[in-house]
Amino acid sequence: MGTSVTISAAADEDAEQILKLQYLCYQPEAALYDDYRIEPLTQTLEALRAELSAGCVLVARLGEEVVGSVRGTVDADGTAEIAKLIVHPRLQRHGLGGRLLSAVEQRLADERQARRYRLFTGHRSDGSLRLYRSHGYAPVGTEQHSRRLSVVTLEKEIQREAAAEEFVARA
Repeated sequence: MGTSVTISAAADEDAEQILKLQYLCYQPEAALYDDYRIEPLTQTLEALRAELSAGCVLVARLGEEVVGSVRGTVDADGTAEIAKLIVHPRLQRHGLGGRLLSAVEQRLADERQARRYRLFTGHRSDGSLRLYRSHGYAPVGTEQHSRRLSVVTLEKEIQREAAAEEFVARA
């Protein structure tokens, strides 16, 4: 039987693997929009290390190999921004992206008091849009970034907040 995929907090020593995986995973996006200057393809190792120390970064591992990653931050009003959800091409469409998304949402709510989630994706990124919608995200806006690219903003309110308010109201 093969090794199962585990999800955990990223460590500084994961930075190089994450950056290589990010470069691999964003090639189809760059081709889709005919723009190879997108930030995930030009990000430096130093910039990634800064994100590791400042935000919530999770990795999915298959043995010792990093096969997925996601990042998140929370601003002062409790809005969590989730970014750079990546899964190795050979493991895509097996639920790992959804597991990473759920894991980062849980961490951001539990450890950083997130009250809502926000993420962004390209208007032609059908797989990403499907994944996000299946996890309760709804489009709240679209911004034209270039002739070829419009960025869709999606948001989701945290459900446990409503349950907690209902509990308090009954008490």
